[in-house]
Amino acid sequence: MGISDLLGAMMQSGMAPSSGRRLQNAVGGGSGGVLESLGGMLGDALNQAGRVAGGKQNLALGGLGALVGSLLGGGGRSVGGALGGGVMALLGAMAFKALQGGGRRTGQVPLGLLEPRTDVDRRELERNTELVLRAMINAAKADGRIDEKEIGRIVGKMQESVADAEDQRYVLTEMQKPPETETLISAAKGRPELAAEIYAASLMAIEVDTAAEKTYLDRLASGLGLPREVTRRIEQMVGLPPV
Repeated sequence: MGISDLLGAMMQSGMAPSSGRRLQNAVGGGSGGVLESLGGMLGDALNQAGRVAGGKQNLALGGLGALVGSLLGGGGRSVGGALGGGVMALLGAMAFKALQGGGRRTGQVPLGLLEPRTDVDRRELERNTELVLRAMINAAKADGRIDEKEIGRIVGKMQESVADAEDQRYVLTEMQKPPETETLISAAKGRPELAAEIYAASLMAIEVDTAAEKTYLDRLASGLGLPREVTRRIEQMVGLPPV
């Protein structure tokens, strides 16, 4: 598996009970065809991002289609890395929309939402994908650590997604590491699109129903340099009450 496949498998594992519902809230689609069902925030973000990117053909619509198809039709193993690409595209759309509406217009479309054109783009997207995956795992440690029962559940779900032994070892290692919040913040310094993607991904990984998790998100947002208006918009997109 590549890192994109691994992100897709982790998202399918449902790191938090609300992960699936938050994904559906962010997509905001109806019951029609796959891409035709995109509505609300996502449809609006794609229209705006398409104009900035020189046309929707330059956006990662294939990955979004795989993600929406999985949500609507229960797609599983066959989705593969396309699901991970769809997660990055969705996070990119959320970041773009939140920054635009939160007064932080950068004039850039997040890399995850763009169809990579060069090897440089692909390598950068892979690095960003790994940071997002690590951010989700790091958020799950907000209460101190991930307990063994939860680790077993997530790894079991990953096995259903045909994650091989090497992938499982990678995830286990990341789960058992001490929190690396400052490392993640440093990696996103001066990159508001990536910072917003990391915050959005973190909301997909935890319930935000404890004081420790709320404190963690406050610390993360502050370190990432995200204004309250931007984080509030991201929270609204996933259907989370104000943190």
